[in-house]
Amino acid sequence: MNILSQLLPKRSTRGRRVRGVELKSEPEIAIMRQAAHIVATVLREIAQQVQPGMTTADLDAYAEKRIREMGATPSFKGYHGFPGSICVCLNDEVVHGIPRRRQVIRAGDLLKVDTGAYYQGFHGDSCITIAVGPVSAEAQRLMQAAERALYAGIAQVKPGNTLLDIAGAIEDSICTDGYTVVEDFTGHGVGRNLHEPPSVFNFRTRQLPNMKLLPGMTLAIEPILNAGSKHTRTLSDRWTVVTVDRALSAQFEHTVLVTPEGHEILTDRNR
Repeated sequence: MNILSQLLPKRSTRGRRVRGVELKSEPEIAIMRQAAHIVATVLREIAQQVQPGMTTADLDAYAEKRIREMGATPSFKGYHGFPGSICVCLNDEVVHGIPRRRQVIRAGDLLKVDTGAYYQGFHGDSCITIAVGPVSAEAQRLMQAAERALYAGIAQVKPGNTLLDIAGAIEDSICTDGYTVVEDFTGHGVGRNLHEPPSVFNFRTRQLPNMKLLPGMTLAIEPILNAGSKHTRTLSDRWTVVTVDRALSAQFEHTVLVTPEGHEILTDRNR
């Protein structure tokens, strides 16, 4: 889930911290692996099952059922009042889309599904973009560019690199592909809280305290890119964010652990 930085929770006093960022211990990482595995399983199953004619509420009900079946609770449901277990966005919707009984998924849609699972005190968080049936060449290119940007950022995750190394790699990937970076939302730390320090920007900025990456950090890296303007607006439901020019938007996200050797993608759906 991608949310504005002012909603980050107050700092916990538990665990070793470096500049406010908690470094997870091996037992904590083991729990996070399971939370992330639950998220990855749900997203993989949704990608396999979604088809035209389903509603976004159908996907939400499925996600909640599966998360609970695997012994976790949905991270998003009730978070700051959010009503769903998934954020679900179609086409020009950017983030925080509310699942709806009357929102029917159609062939050609570009569908974004973001979900989280809370398991034994820790969260996992991930998002995918799905092409529903045959989609336009433009939608396919945008989706592929979003996934490339995510992995360009992840490739920079290793001890000694910095948050700006991640941000710069993502920005360069998006701009090389000819798209715009949505600057209104960022990635974040994830662990005991769904959103915790540090902010993980998707573009170079002086707003970012440029700290070095250390083993035990767990980051939700989530680039968002638009086919048109980078600017967005929030609908009257106070959650759903759309592009101002109705252009398509795409997003991918993984929860990533900094390891002594490099990184581990905790929400890897191929495991």
